[in-house]
Amino acid sequence: MTATTAPDGPVAAIDLGTNSVRLLVVGPDGGVLTRRSAITRLGAGTARTGLLSPEGTARTLACLADYRRELDGFGVGSLRVVGTQAMRRATDAPALIDAATALLGVRPEVLDGAEEARLSFLGATDGLHEPAPHLVVDIGGGSTELAIRTEDGVVHARSLPVGCVSLTEAELAGDPPRPEELTNAIAHATDLLDDALREQPVFGTAATLVGVAGTITTVAAVEIGLVTYDRSAVDGFRLGRAAAEDVFRTLATERLADRIHNPGLQPARADVIVGGCCVLVALLRRLRADELVVRDADLLDALVAELRGAPRAG
Repeated sequence: MTATTAPDGPVAAIDLGTNSVRLLVVGPDGGVLTRRSAITRLGAGTARTGLLSPEGTARTLACLADYRRELDGFGVGSLRVVGTQAMRRATDAPALIDAATALLGVRPEVLDGAEEARLSFLGATDGLHEPAPHLVVDIGGGSTELAIRTEDGVVHARSLPVGCVSLTEAELAGDPPRPEELTNAIAHATDLLDDALREQPVFGTAATLVGVAGTITTVAAVEIGLVTYDRSAVDGFRLGRAAAEDVFRTLATERLADRIHNPGLQPARADVIVGGCCVLVALLRRLRADELVVRDADLLDALVAELRGAPRAG
């Protein structure tokens, strides 16, 4: 497989995230052949140690071996593999890159925060029929990306070093988190948002707030009450600020043993979802947003679109 061959067959993209490893395979007609996600927690502890989690690395490589079988089964001829915040931060990321290259035949590239945000924006806004400008928010495991496109067509992007995993590890020790821990977590995220808005005030001009990635799709799924995740129910869902605050209060006041039973919440995400909710709540409060449009389309969708020949923007 190669990341540069003209796509005369299926194309695919893999995202090596701080919390999860995701795969998207698209056929020659643009139809989705498979969309998979596995929580491997590659970046557990990375913010503290500067290293990838050994256990997370092992789980990630096992996941990639599984994905390789999927790629072969679909006859994928063009593949792009990217890493995000944990791999940006970890000093031992090159060893994982070498191991992943041996498994996949394509060398992963570590995206900088601005490029990650740009790609999330393109994936989330493709086919979106909402008033512009759109501010796309991607709450990941180790970072949160903001991106908006101005009238001149330029995508302005910013990556904040806070995500569901890193904020949980830094601030939320209690089970359930203590009120002061929640206050500190929201304040930390708000401080970073303040910095971003001060340096790039264009983020405050959005007509539509768009949210992507696991924290936001999970909050939507919990609000809807999905026993089994249904992408068609989540993609395009209008998540009101009051509803997001209600989900946050419910999850934040439950012990982990009880939290895992909420419909819509993947058990493997239950220990970090409150940290992600703190980022989401901070964002909605700081922007005084009444609602957020949820998209289950993001960086992966933009990567496969570019592999299929869509023009690069921004």
